[in-house]
Amino acid sequence: MIDYCCEQPVDAGQIEHLLDRAFGPGRFAKTAYRLREGADFIPELSLVAWEDGVMRGALRYWPVEIGDLRTPALLLGPLAVDPDQRGRGIALRLMELSLAKAAGMGHRIVVLVGDEPYYARVGFSAAAARGLRMPGPVDRTRLLARALVPGALDGVSGLIHKAGVAGAGAQSTQMARLAAGS
Repeated sequence: MIDYCCEQPVDAGQIEHLLDRAFGPGRFAKTAYRLREGADFIPELSLVAWEDGVMRGALRYWPVEIGDLRTPALLLGPLAVDPDQRGRGIALRLMELSLAKAAGMGHRIVVLVGDEPYYARVGFSAAAARGLRMPGPVDRTRLLARALVPGALDGVSGLIHKAGVAGAGAQSTQMARLAAGS
């Protein structure tokens, strides 16, 4: 039986090992990692899956803001499952549990970069992310969003950036240039 629980500080090393196995060293070059650098993940939403004392999966969330209005949102990821354990529904269950918890905590919007057919199973879509942009190179069809509250994405647009960064307007301008490739 798989147990799902909040990540604990002692889990960090095992999570890094799992992420290395699942994504390899190239994971640090991804755009989403720029939004995570120097930020703290949200421990109450970051879950791990254990089976017989072995970590099978892990999921973290990070605070971000959208656009000049600094609309609060969550960045989902990384989501990793041990490559030998894929296809068992572990990732899906991690997302279901954490998204329900996020909604219960009052969060309204979640964004991620991923494959729409997979993440659509838990309500994410590229259509919901229309008007949103990631810093750096990201295939727009892979930027997905989900409103945890009906209408939460109405009128929300702009560049996704780190939450609570002083001078976010200047950061947004710089990231917008990166997103445009200039």
